Amino acid sequence: MYEEKIIPPKKAMPQAQDGTLRKFALRVPEVIYQCSGIMVFGKRIKSLVFSTDLSIIKNVNADAIIAVYPFTPQPIITQALLLAADIPVFAGVGGGLTQGQRVVNLAMFAEMQGATGVVVNAPTANTVVQHVAETIDIPVVVTVARADTDFEARLQSGANIFNVSAAAETPAIVRSIRERYPDVPIIATGGPTDESILETIRAGANAITWTPPSNGEIFRDIMAAYRDNKPHP
Repeated sequence: MYEEKIIPPKKAMPQAQDGTLRKFALRVPEVIYQCSGIMVFGKRIKSLVFSTDLSIIKNVNADAIIAVYPFTPQPIITQALLLAADIPVFAGVGGGLTQGQRVVNLAMFAEMQGATGVVVNAPTANTVVQHVAETIDIPVVVTVARADTDFEARLQSGANIFNVSAAAETPAIVRSIRERYPDVPIIATGGPTDESILETIRAGANAITWTPPSNGEIFRDIMAAYRDNKPHP
């Protein structure tokens, strides 16, 4: 019996729509799109921009925001980020300077404000991770900064996603986690170059955090052009 062969249509990318003014924006490195991504509430996330700067958050093409900062978390900061962002926000809720019940309360506030997930820092006690996981219904992202972390205890406490941030040791730690836990979602810092990002992806990272240039660094080139009486670059 003859069966008609179905040839799928070619998928051509249409012309990009970047506008006139907003085409000047930040773009995450293309190499990040080689990772698998993590699925959170039906959305695939491959790139996360590491920033709490609202002007950068509104002018970057990352899939999500990882909003952690070196001060004690405050709900008003989370609220401002969520108000400005049009992509998912993973909100930092402490675990370093801020510990105990305050972390649990901040996580609960973040969920109520609309965060997609919460991030706790590496020193967070497993008991706190457990209390957070029992209190909220969004993913708990646990930061990993050391190779000797007890990953099994973290998972048993309720960690849903690992966020590996260990400088030069990041790929090795990612590889170690992936070998032991093939299905655990891993976010990881990719480093400053395409090669370092690829190394992290090959080690097993599902999503990559990208640190954008600061406003000062972006302005440096713009102001240099203006001083030479040249148009906006």
